[in-house]
Amino acid sequence: MATSKAQQFQLIEGMELQITVTGLPNGSSVRAEFHLKNCTRTWILHWGCIYQGNNNWFVPSEHSSKQGALQTPFVKSGNAYVVILELRDPRVRAIEFVLKDGSHNRWLKQHNGNFRVEIPWNDLHVHHQIPKNLIERRAHKIWDRKGRPQSSAREQQIDYDNAVRELQTELARGLSLDDLQANSTVPVEKEVTSEPHQTMNNQSYRRKHDVQKWLQKYAEPINRNGSVQSSTLVELSKRSVGQENVISQKSFHVRNYEITVLQRNVKGDCRLWVATNMAGPTVLHWGVAKSSAGEWLIPPPDVLPDKSKFVHGACQTHFNDMSSREHSYQFIDINLKRGGFVGIQFVIWSGGYWLNNNGANFIVNLKSADSTSDKLDVDGKYILKWLLDEISEREIEAERSLMHRFNIATELTDRCKDEGEGGCIGIMVWMRFMATRHLTWNKNYNVKPREISEALERFTNLMEKIYLQQPNKREIVRLTMALVGRGGQGDVGQRIRDEILVIQRNNHCKSGMMEEWHQKLHNNSSADDVIICEALLNYVRSDFRIDAYWQTLKTNGITKERLASYDRPIVSEPRFRSDAKEGLIRDLTMYLKTLKAVHSGADLESAIDTFLSPSKGHHVFAVNGLSPKFQDLLNLIKRLVREENTEPLIEKLVDARIQLHPALRAPRTRAKDLLFLDIALESCFKTTIEKRLISLNFNNPPEIIFLICVVLDNLCLSTVNNEEIIFCTKDWYRISEAYKPHDVQWALQTKAVLDRLQLVLADRCQHYFTLIQPSAKYLGQLLRIDKHGIDVFTEEVIRSGPGAVLSTLINRFDPSLRKIANLGCWQVISSADAYGFLVCVNELIVVQNKVYSKPTVIIASKVTGEEEIPAGVVAVLTPSMIDVLSHVSIRARNSKAFRLMQICFATCFDQNVLRNLRSKEGRAISIHTKSTGLVISDGNNSDVYVRHVYISSVPRGVISKGKKFCGHYVISSKEFTDEKVGSKSYNIKFLRERVPSWIKIPTSAALPFGTFENVLSDDSNKDVARRISTLKDSLNRGDLTKLKAIQEAILQMCAPMALRNELMTKLRSERMPYLGDESGWNQSWVAIKKVWASKWNERAYVSCKKTKLDHDEVCMAVLIQEVICGDYAFVIHTNNPVSGDSSEIYTEIVKGLGETLVGAYPGRAMSFITKKTNLKSPTVISYPSKRIGLYSKPSIIFRSDSNNEDLEGNAGAGLYDSVIMDEAEEVVVDYSREPLIMDKSFQVRLFSAIAEAGNVIETLYGCPQDIEGVVKGGHIYIVQARPQV
Repeated sequence: MATSKAQQFQLIEGMELQITVTGLPNGSSVRAEFHLKNCTRTWILHWGCIYQGNNNWFVPSEHSSKQGALQTPFVKSGNAYVVILELRDPRVRAIEFVLKDGSHNRWLKQHNGNFRVEIPWNDLHVHHQIPKNLIERRAHKIWDRKGRPQSSAREQQIDYDNAVRELQTELARGLSLDDLQANSTVPVEKEVTSEPHQTMNNQSYRRKHDVQKWLQKYAEPINRNGSVQSSTLVELSKRSVGQENVISQKSFHVRNYEITVLQRNVKGDCRLWVATNMAGPTVLHWGVAKSSAGEWLIPPPDVLPDKSKFVHGACQTHFNDMSSREHSYQFIDINLKRGGFVGIQFVIWSGGYWLNNNGANFIVNLKSADSTSDKLDVDGKYILKWLLDEISEREIEAERSLMHRFNIATELTDRCKDEGEGGCIGIMVWMRFMATRHLTWNKNYNVKPREISEALERFTNLMEKIYLQQPNKREIVRLTMALVGRGGQGDVGQRIRDEILVIQRNNHCKSGMMEEWHQKLHNNSSADDVIICEALLNYVRSDFRIDAYWQTLKTNGITKERLASYDRPIVSEPRFRSDAKEGLIRDLTMYLKTLKAVHSGADLESAIDTFLSPSKGHHVFAVNGLSPKFQDLLNLIKRLVREENTEPLIEKLVDARIQLHPALRAPRTRAKDLLFLDIALESCFKTTIEKRLISLNFNNPPEIIFLICVVLDNLCLSTVNNEEIIFCTKDWYRISEAYKPHDVQWALQTKAVLDRLQLVLADRCQHYFTLIQPSAKYLGQLLRIDKHGIDVFTEEVIRSGPGAVLSTLINRFDPSLRKIANLGCWQVISSADAYGFLVCVNELIVVQNKVYSKPTVIIASKVTGEEEIPAGVVAVLTPSMIDVLSHVSIRARNSKAFRLMQICFATCFDQNVLRNLRSKEGRAISIHTKSTGLVISDGNNSDVYVRHVYISSVPRGVISKGKKFCGHYVISSKEFTDEKVGSKSYNIKFLRERVPSWIKIPTSAALPFGTFENVLSDDSNKDVARRISTLKDSLNRGDLTKLKAIQEAILQMCAPMALRNELMTKLRSERMPYLGDESGWNQSWVAIKKVWASKWNERAYVSCKKTKLDHDEVCMAVLIQEVICGDYAFVIHTNNPVSGDSSEIYTEIVKGLGETLVGAYPGRAMSFITKKTNLKSPTVISYPSKRIGLYSKPSIIFRSDSNNEDLEGNAGAGLYDSVIMDEAEEVVVDYSREPLIMDKSFQVRLFSAIAEAGNVIETLYGCPQDIEGVVKGGHIYIVQARPQV
């Protein structure tokens, strides 16, 4: 248990201050509690931290420490006033403070000096929190590092105390005791210096790390549509202020707290709603900005809200409480009027702590009410237009020299650093256009190398500052710093100028090419000089073969024309004396290091040398928590690079990054050197892996398993928002440990993990395109970059990133893996022979409403599962992984039931097959289904039968009979009849009365047929009814754009009071989890209207037209059910839809709610088949690659239940929407410990029970069934059943 120290001070007027300092159980923090007793007014603690050997006051920070003080108000707690401070930095030796009387503006000191509280870290933590054997082992390492001297008892005690401090520092950085124990059991010398194995042994591919420690989440969660998810706090705030006036919103997440800022335009005034979910007294400490977002000014008195006061250059405003039955939060409403402010900055005090944004202030940029001049919407994505416009205007100045360019870049970066990600992206795009030589580096201007180096130093120092203060921008900062050199002050740049003269003098080469190069170096050195130096070295090493010189230049993009284009042109070829070879190699090698030190930030040897440079100070190791043996590892890596020993180098590079990672996440000193070193390690890793690919045997799984392991480790370390990659890596570790040669189930599981990784990589590519390409396109056009350079900009960024090599590994391993799993290159989802003309499209959804006049085979690069199959299409082929039970899959199979046409639907896993097919676009092909997949050939006369089927299969209409209103707005499940509700609701009643007790049916109610029409005819909805009637007239004339307008009009409908009362009464009587307050009713009413409106969604409307249904006769009941917050959701087809085998039950199952299964969520579900004659032996045929699980609190769901969903000859199911009253939460799924996969006995029990439930229900109906259900706590719930068509 932790130890406490107490101290007491007697103050004026009988006041007493008691201070208790306690070591917290985590072993890495100290809590100081200040209790002020016998006082009648609020005091403020004015305090700072004292570090060992320094009497100045410092402000504590997780990243760095700076001189200064903090003020923390005391908060009333019982009979005392309290301040609680938590310290995480073991370097803090004391807290000094004075007390300030806030009401009388007076200060209280101790005998004219400061109060002081000692923080005895050792006494508070050591002996109770850190095991003695761990301390002793660390003390032994310290003694060993000193050279194992003869030590006195006193010196041994000093080593012991230093060991305690080192361990405390590592605990403070987030390492656990288990981590420290594990690290201490393996001698570092062995890990670093032992010669790595040269060949794979049986255990080498079972590499495993605690990757969960590498989690980096800085940005807000992204939903499947790519937009930022809206939190409960945001929704509550919008509900309070009114959605219609909100023109911008921004949310911050700190620890477990959320802060939301809504900007509103109210009658021309700019109003800010600042809300937070913090509890207890909370204060906003804020200022405003007039000229730039980074400015902090005192707000004018006329904009101060209630409960505000001015304090030392800022305003402090107390939050107000807001609460309902479900939620409570605090808010401040600030009316900035028409003050022309461009932003606000703030920090928050709550619970005795100051909260900031990762060491910086919270900053909110304000939009003009009638203008978006700061940002331009390009291709639907925001870019920072003013920045890109100014870059374009100043490019003429920037192209004078690299000094000018980097000075301008520093200025613009400083101005835009608080403008969101768009600012850093714009700078990165500009730097990349420069680095790829699309821009001029020097034009009619002479500049010293020292001046370029110093300009580059200023720019990279600013990038370092952004990296530290704005973690959400770290990914863009890394991309930017990988493009530029390190720079440096003092003689770093000057050495470029001086050392070339030494080379010329020592090696007798003062004329020709070397003099031309000398003149260029003196007047405008650049990154090209690194390549020129490497070319000269290769020329000399090859015994002066001139082709080696030109080949090196060509490989790196430097031509004769470019050499001649410099202000000081290089037009001669190198010529050296043969006896100067050794001297030239020695001198040019050293000069290359000088050039790289300035121009090549991502060069590994230069990055290591700089990091280890004595002039920089070795305290970088201790301060950043790095082992001194890390130096040995870096030196080993340098040796392996020189030896080109790729096998051990791959592992050591990642090991170095792993050791570097904790320091890089929260660097305490030399962050730039840490970052450049990590970038260089990553760059070298990519190059080394690419070399290894050349000789890789993809038919040897252990070899591939190991490489994918290290590539995944590297990707986790390189990626921001890496939660899903970490989960995939943990899953890959599981796969690695489970490997068995030629094992089909292992291959299926491995395939699922790799399929998910492909989805993750594709999503990250799309994220980059969304983030970067709009700025690249806009700036590229302004700068007159060639179109190809603009078009491939983001693609090249992705290819140079850490995910590209993983994609290559997966694609090349896939054929071998499919062979082990007995999978062909096709997954046939709907089996049919077909003949048609080939058409290639990017997305199926784009052409779903098109009517093809002749039989057509579509190759669609993307299919989500929600689309309709266009009229005239006989086959759809795609590389997308689609659930067998998705909407589009069912439509493809069911098309045969009502003789529209035979439709073949299949996924192809071989890009070469698809590439060959795409080359035949416009030509006729024949498709024949075999047990091994598809056989595709050029169309010929033998396909007359297939063509006849197509031509003779003309769609015929299915009459849908309208329904009448029964007189009640809401009915219970006992009142369900086929005249009042659809088959979805009626089947629930049927099952409830007949299934055995072990099969659960959720409680239900319904809004019957005709309710929508009755509510629409109410007097309160006359205007809405007229608008819908007008829109329907346009729709009937073929204007499909009116569908959306009709849906929006329905959402404006008002509810009769009788509907509200009936709904609340019925749901209470059914004991459903429904809150009858205003909030619950509003959510319910919106959900009901969304279900009604889904009758007019485009897919449903087009489907009706295709099948000649009268859309006006479609009636919509609404089934209301309790949401079963289950562990898993499943869909059963009691007749295997893939093989058509009626003796097999086919099931797909996912984690969480079933929407990820029936909706367009990427990835495949887990699937299994069960023989009806042997329900206890299910066979898994695919493992899950679904990325998201949906989870909901207890709630209710409103399900569409139309009168045309299960008509004979029409597959209407899935066309309309179901809406959960409380929005479900999307959770990234971790399969690495999933019992559904790991626990075979659990899997068999559960799958057998699901299959038995399907068999029972099929028996009850006497025909194949399509069943949806949920598993909760081992119990089976059936939420829906209908005939399988």
